[in-house]
Amino acid sequence: MVAQTLPPGPKASKNIIEIIQLMRNFQTDMLGYTSRNFAHYGGIWKIEAGKEIQYMISDPDLIQEITVKQADKFHKSADYIDPDKGLARFLGTGLVTNDGEFWKRQRKLVAPAFHVKRIEAYAQSMVEATQAMLERWRGQSTLDIDDEMMRATLQIVVKTLFNVDISADAKRIGDAMTALQEMVGNNSPVEAFLPAWIPTPQRARSKKAVRDLDDIVYRLIADWRKQGKDNGDLLSMLMLTRDDDGNGMSDKQVRDEAVTLFLAGHDTTANTLNWTWYLLAQNPDIEAKLHTEIDTVLQGRIPTLADLRQLPYSEMVIKESMRLFPPAYFFGRVAIEDVNLNNYKVAKGTGIGISSYAVHRDARWWDEPEAFRPERFSPENAENIRKYSYIPFGAGPRICIGNSFAMMEAHLMLVMIAQRYTLRLSPGQVVTPNPLLTMKPKGGLHMHIQARTSLPVTQPEMSMA
Repeated sequence: MVAQTLPPGPKASKNIIEIIQLMRNFQTDMLGYTSRNFAHYGGIWKIEAGKEIQYMISDPDLIQEITVKQADKFHKSADYIDPDKGLARFLGTGLVTNDGEFWKRQRKLVAPAFHVKRIEAYAQSMVEATQAMLERWRGQSTLDIDDEMMRATLQIVVKTLFNVDISADAKRIGDAMTALQEMVGNNSPVEAFLPAWIPTPQRARSKKAVRDLDDIVYRLIADWRKQGKDNGDLLSMLMLTRDDDGNGMSDKQVRDEAVTLFLAGHDTTANTLNWTWYLLAQNPDIEAKLHTEIDTVLQGRIPTLADLRQLPYSEMVIKESMRLFPPAYFFGRVAIEDVNLNNYKVAKGTGIGISSYAVHRDARWWDEPEAFRPERFSPENAENIRKYSYIPFGAGPRICIGNSFAMMEAHLMLVMIAQRYTLRLSPGQVVTPNPLLTMKPKGGLHMHIQARTSLPVTQPEMSMA
């Protein structure tokens, strides 16, 4: 039997003016607006807009209920799967934007591409792209680190996804990814009410971005089918995989998964590193510990994959950065049947918003939650972290399939950059989060870079393999 009680929340928005104001609150100050309400109402509260009700969640027990224990009762929300206004209008029906039996089939088909041995083979591409970036930095004094991280991680995902030189298309891909990120995060309140068929400048830009991606990805799929062999890349795995009935993916399905990997495979890692540099610049004592570990272990060598196991503090730095600034700061679900959550009624069709940002900064689960303390993730401390209070990659069966790829990429890049340079914010710059599809630094991240002189960097003595 479903409980009849509704959670607390702000005053309902009943007319069009109040609904637009509510949407503006989310568009202009989402993190502040939701954080204030979590502080006031606790780990579950509701938003009422007209006849629509959405629950906002940051309680670890409720997160576990929604993502694990009762995961079959919650599917992706319209923000993801709506083909006209959701993320699906760009990504199609990839893993992020589908549900039910089709999602289960696709997840099973995509999984081999992220097997640990397959992922380890991509380490060399990560190292090479980072080396190329560091060479570009020679003689530079100030850079937009956001742009640099995006450029390098895009190069990595292109290489690991397609294993071909598409440098001629790099700008088109980068521009399309930026456009999609901005379109999703900057929908105006007025545009949200317009029918999908009404053209607007923003919709025109999004359509061009999709056309550009389709042109590139379908061309690469056609080229692969002409050869039909495993090139050691993610595309080959997508093309070769078969379900239990011996059926593979259609070109459309491969396209949708490839575009999803394009977006998820570079943007989240780039922003993880952005916020890591921002935090290290403000915490030189932690940066010094990071440098000591890197210099002691590597002795000037470019890192190999095997070295990462000997660099635990640098991994703790990344994890703590993702606690304070989770790239996937918020994700949504919708109840597909009536559900009871902590004695609150969740009627079929009710939207659920889970805030990684809020639960990561909740003083009930984290001591001095605003402080940057990588030691929280040391082996002796990590075992005491409240379950489901740390969810940078989501949780349950829908946890990000590429989390190991992303962590390895961020770890290698952090070590290689910190080995060579210190980064400091440009004078007068105020950095604020810009919660679009992922959490970016608003206006970029302009930093002064200074070469370190502790140890010369040499080539590794063994290959990444």
